[in-house]
Amino acid sequence: MIGVSYRWPAEWEAHAGTWLAWPVNRNTWPGIFERIPQSFAKFVAAIARFEPVFLIADSSLQEDVRKLTGEACSEAAAMHPVNLIDVPVNDSWCRDYGPQFLTRRPQADAGKPAQVIVDWDYNAWGKKYPPWDLDAAATTRMSKFISLPVYQPGFVLEGGAIDGNGADVVLTTRSCLLQPDRNGSVDQATVESWLSEWIGASQVIWLPGGGIEGDDTNGHIDQIARFVDECSVVVSVPNEQDTVEAEELRENARVLAASTIGGRSLHLTELKRPGRKIQDGRPLPCSYANFCLCNSGVLCPTFQDPQDDTAMAVLQSLFPDRQVVGVDCLDLAWGLGALHCLSHEQPAPPSAL
Repeated sequence: MIGVSYRWPAEWEAHAGTWLAWPVNRNTWPGIFERIPQSFAKFVAAIARFEPVFLIADSSLQEDVRKLTGEACSEAAAMHPVNLIDVPVNDSWCRDYGPQFLTRRPQADAGKPAQVIVDWDYNAWGKKYPPWDLDAAATTRMSKFISLPVYQPGFVLEGGAIDGNGADVVLTTRSCLLQPDRNGSVDQATVESWLSEWIGASQVIWLPGGGIEGDDTNGHIDQIARFVDECSVVVSVPNEQDTVEAEELRENARVLAASTIGGRSLHLTELKRPGRKIQDGRPLPCSYANFCLCNSGVLCPTFQDPQDDTAMAVLQSLFPDRQVVGVDCLDLAWGLGALHCLSHEQPAPPSAL
């Protein structure tokens, strides 16, 4: 039970950097892939304004990647390094297949490593998008560049399916974690025991989930609700009261409003979704809850929508000591995700805090 000795740091805690995977799968962004590298380079540069970037990129692509990211970083006046790392992947959603870092608890044996990695199994959101073999092996390959012990629980769990408050409380959805194409017909108690054993979860807050329109993950929490401090959550709410997912989003908010942590009610802040976005007749899963935290920064996905400025103002009120930066995600969202889905933070080790 490594959860006894290690904890899952909150995303707003100090980072050593952020991991990304360069776009390689044309099928992820059909019809617009030619625009994606430049959009992604701007995302890389936005992170590099605040912290180092560890960018997975095949060796055959690295010359072009270095040029594109260098230009974007220069334009954004980004001063942190972009480190290119040769690890093969099938796709760019490294939030879901990348390493989950745990940090040694203060009371744990000082002889234990300061950090370890949990490498969940991965099957492309319930076997939806084969092949996924390279993505499933990516954390093991990435760990060679980090030199940290790796633990493999042996069950499927995507990083975007869980959110944590840094104090052993996990937020997730039934629609995703109990979906049988991941781990068969497991029940809620079994999943809670896994989360307790492997990441030290003492409480799991379950939302019905269901996801936002266009979502293909069975309701990843990072499109629906996110902790912003130990007892505060930002929650997606519908742009219009009669949208397809409106009642499911309202039910998620009702469950959160009735939840407590240590006897304290959660403080909720609403993030209204942008207006409906359609690409080739298909709705895009656009959500401002898919923001990305960096050292002293918050990267907010924007969608060329009137609601963008309001969402950025809400995030600024929640993170007053950080700079909120908008990153245009209208093209990236055609891949059915945005900034949080594409990134995976690496927390700073205890000795650096």
